[in-house]
Amino acid sequence: MDYFKESLLLHKRLRGKIRIVPKMDVRSTDDLSLVYSPGVAAPCQEIVQDPDAVWDYTIKSNTVAIISDGSAVLGLGNIGAHAAIPVMEGKAMLFKRFANIDAFPICLNTQDTDKIIETVKTIAPVFGGINLEDIASPRCFEIEQRLQDIGIPVFHDDQHGTAIVTLAALINAAKAVGKSLAQMRVVINGAGAAGIAIARLLRCQDMDTDLCIAVKEVIVCDTKGIIHRERNDLNEVKKSLLTFTNLQNRKGSLRDALKGADAFIGVSVGNLLSAEDVRLMASKPIIFAMANPIPEIMPDEAQKGGAVVVGTGRSDLPNQVNNVLGFPGIFRGALDAKARRITPSMKLAAAFAIADCVAHPQPDYVIPATLEEQVEWRVARAVKEAALKDPKAHSL
Repeated sequence: MDYFKESLLLHKRLRGKIRIVPKMDVRSTDDLSLVYSPGVAAPCQEIVQDPDAVWDYTIKSNTVAIISDGSAVLGLGNIGAHAAIPVMEGKAMLFKRFANIDAFPICLNTQDTDKIIETVKTIAPVFGGINLEDIASPRCFEIEQRLQDIGIPVFHDDQHGTAIVTLAALINAAKAVGKSLAQMRVVINGAGAAGIAIARLLRCQDMDTDLCIAVKEVIVCDTKGIIHRERNDLNEVKKSLLTFTNLQNRKGSLRDALKGADAFIGVSVGNLLSAEDVRLMASKPIIFAMANPIPEIMPDEAQKGGAVVVGTGRSDLPNQVNNVLGFPGIFRGALDAKARRITPSMKLAAAFAIADCVAHPQPDYVIPATLEEQVEWRVARAVKEAALKDPKAHSL
């Protein structure tokens, strides 16, 4: 099937993929008086008396806003707010399909950090959570950080969702090749939102739980090669990486970084590696080539170089490492726990829940398929339990 052609036809025929549907019909004057005036005044008054009652009387308890400025959409780049709508609609569908959450795309016609933050704060009362999506780095980091005090979870899925699912896949890939996560050296190519979040999670940054197993060594590369301390072209976000990655201060190109590495994680651009590059790695290499739609290396080429476990971001190939396995259940758990934020312990709980869905990891099956029904609900339960145990999830 030509997915691009057929998708274009589908979107034009449907005129968008989601709609708003009332939870009850209005057929009588009694119905009208209950849902609108005069009866609707009663829940309004209850909320005035007890602001937390908004969770009981409105859609807030099951509604998420998907916020994007269109500046980093898929592999398409800065395509703007209008062109980002189809992606955010699709994400809203996945929220509903996998976690029964009502989500709505809100694509903002500004890429000004302060305006985005102010807009989110202004619309927050009606939502139980905020999913930041496809906002370019490094702006996305500041936006998420400055919104952590608005009383509902604000979660940049391109960062944390991708990192959570990647960790889950790596936990099982390590089992499949008989290696210890704590002894592995991992190379990440791509120092944007996803790459930095993956590095932080693999190295257990911000984690105050005994459950976290830190990868021994992580090296992050960008378009100019290994990020090291002598480079004078690093922004503040990349500089912060050097407090917990590349502790031996290795220098050189991506190929230099790959020498002796146990795993490669790509969140960058397609057709970047060859079988020859994979041969530079340690025995039984793990390759997660997640650039979309074209991976950094195709599975057959990676296997030609000796890769034992290969994953991509594509649904038509084995081991799809995709954040759809994470974000619906993460928000479901956070909403059910009435969490005010998504904490590191909640992220870790999600990663282990995803990994545990694969009882016996094999090279071609280290991560659950995205359509496996059980995954999101197991993630939701794990996240809810972690949130209820974590005081930070309910503090501002």
